[in-house]
Amino acid sequence: MAKAAPTGTVSGTCVVAALTAAVTSSRLRRRPESPMRLPKAFLPVLAAALCACGAQPGDADSATPAGETAPPPSADAADAPAADPAPVPAAGQATGSLRVETPAEGTIGFAGFGPAPFGSSAEQVRQAWGGDLGDEQPSEPGGCHYLIPQPLGPEGYPTAFMIEGDRFVRMDVRDAAVTAPGGARIGMTHEEIRALYADRLEERPHKYDPQGKVLRVTAPEGGNGVLVLELDAAGRVDAWRVGVPPQVDYVEGCS
Repeated sequence: MAKAAPTGTVSGTCVVAALTAAVTSSRLRRRPESPMRLPKAFLPVLAAALCACGAQPGDADSATPAGETAPPPSADAADAPAADPAPVPAAGQATGSLRVETPAEGTIGFAGFGPAPFGSSAEQVRQAWGGDLGDEQPSEPGGCHYLIPQPLGPEGYPTAFMIEGDRFVRMDVRDAAVTAPGGARIGMTHEEIRALYADRLEERPHKYDPQGKVLRVTAPEGGNGVLVLELDAAGRVDAWRVGVPPQVDYVEGCS
């Protein structure tokens, strides 16, 4: 099979066509008795035709002619680094988790924590949190224990998830930046809490502080969830928890 003329090569067919056009034009213009020759005026025409012949169709194309092997990639292309693969979430982590350093605003309710309602498994709580909750295990199957965000600071845990009977039953909070269901926060006064929860508020004595109080708030929609706020001797909230009975009423964590 004949190969196509390389770029910039004038084909014989094209030259003949160019000369023929020039000669024909000369014949039309010369006198019958004059010998045939190309006048100078037609030399530019011939030159232009030959230049046009030099530009073969497909010069701008990079396709390899049939039967030929494509050239190997350049060294620069071969040495280019491969794109980094997309990061894969670690086991136990969820994309778009509900926390940053503390639980996202509005994710703690009387029904549970975001997509992990009370009654969920420990794994569902881990997925909802999206970070390291430690590896604590119950001392006996189904026993009470906490999932606590890591690492722990010098003041202990700011947030903790209680698991009992292999189910999520309570959430404890000591972080002033986190809002309780209904709007309560650590540092609020007894009067401020009463204004928020009104007739759903039940007052109880504090087990360890005779001057302290425990305020118990039931869910507005009539569910099983209960909010418990502990007030110090100054009458301000210093900790709160939300969960389902009987675990939400445990005074000393898992006891």
